[in-house]
Amino acid sequence: MTYQETLDYMFTQLPMYQRTGKAAYKANLDNTLALDAYFNHPHKKFKTVHVAGTNGKGSVSHSIASVLQKSGFKVGLYTSPHLRDFRERIKINGQVISESAVVDFIGNHKAKFEELKPSFFEMTVALAFEYFASEEIDIAVIEVGLGGRLDSTNIISPLVSVITNISKDHTNLLGNDICDIAKEKAGIIKQGVPVVIGERQEFVEDVFRNIARERESNILFAEDMYEFRNANINIGKQELSYFSTQQLENVLIECDLLGKYQQKNIRTAICALEQLKSQGLNISDENIHSGLSQIVKETGLLGRWQVLQENPKIICDTGHNSAGIREIIEQIRMTDYRKLNIVFGLVDDKNTDEVLSLMPKEANYYFTRASIPRALNEIKLQELASAYDLRGKAYSTVEEALNAAKSDAEIEDMIFVGGSTFVVAEVV
Repeated sequence: MTYQETLDYMFTQLPMYQRTGKAAYKANLDNTLALDAYFNHPHKKFKTVHVAGTNGKGSVSHSIASVLQKSGFKVGLYTSPHLRDFRERIKINGQVISESAVVDFIGNHKAKFEELKPSFFEMTVALAFEYFASEEIDIAVIEVGLGGRLDSTNIISPLVSVITNISKDHTNLLGNDICDIAKEKAGIIKQGVPVVIGERQEFVEDVFRNIARERESNILFAEDMYEFRNANINIGKQELSYFSTQQLENVLIECDLLGKYQQKNIRTAICALEQLKSQGLNISDENIHSGLSQIVKETGLLGRWQVLQENPKIICDTGHNSAGIREIIEQIRMTDYRKLNIVFGLVDDKNTDEVLSLMPKEANYYFTRASIPRALNEIKLQELASAYDLRGKAYSTVEEALNAAKSDAEIEDMIFVGGSTFVVAEVV
């Protein structure tokens, strides 16, 4: 098969949560364990860091990977979903897996896949682990796909586990109760393995503490370790100031991720890196500063408060649940513009009412849909939005919506593109 034929096989012959939603979710690890045995447990051939959470886990994963790369390690990075190309999910030192590696993996093992009928995600995790092992990496940063306890990545035994935060997302799979969601995320906490919690949250703190206690895992809350002081944006970089409660000193970090919400993610990444240092990994303060200042360059991270152009300013962000949307709206309010235009699309299994209730009423909307089956119809979205006094026209493609917004915008205006990861995927 060609690379495109291989992708078509993966995307259409097997269930894929990104495209079809709940039908692709499997509430067990049977296939993952069967594939792991078939490939002779490749994940045991390299060290790992495991990152879960509702929001920020992609940014935290990329931040940790960037610093490890700057520290001289050969670093695997597994994340999801991809934005432009499937291969973004699997990288070594910022370089995506080759097309031939993907083609060979599927072609050589297709008979086994036909036998087991794994989901898209189960197959992709097997590909990542086998690829990392074959390339003899030193360490991999592994982002959880969905939940934690039953996620296909949860067969690893990491040096440190990280849980960024908890909010309601994928409630049709993980439940509506925030504590139940926290228990699923806490499923990545392993016996004797330290866990870093990115944000202290009243309703779920005891969930994490209890599970960590049961598993004899040292639990650390990032905000206890580093108190945030202030931030400044300076020529494409964010200068962050923290106070280290352990060293009793100020810590200044320059970061190339511009979103205000990255203040929490960078702090979480630093705490995870300190845990790796305490276990003997050679990571200097210089490596940390250098890695965090060049995350995009080192890892190719896309879609996090990404400036696509100036005059008019066009910005996109993949934040898509209510917690992520709140952060984005706060960021928009901190930005200078004359008029706000929003290219906006959602998927149809989200809590649309909660998201729509948060969106700014003063904006001009360009309702649209991404080109995936899960996308909410743009006309239906327009109708639902009108109940919240959100006004604008509907466009059948993201390209049409963005072109219309560009045509309408003046040089001092701002265009924001978001609502769904898959809308952003079509513009970056």
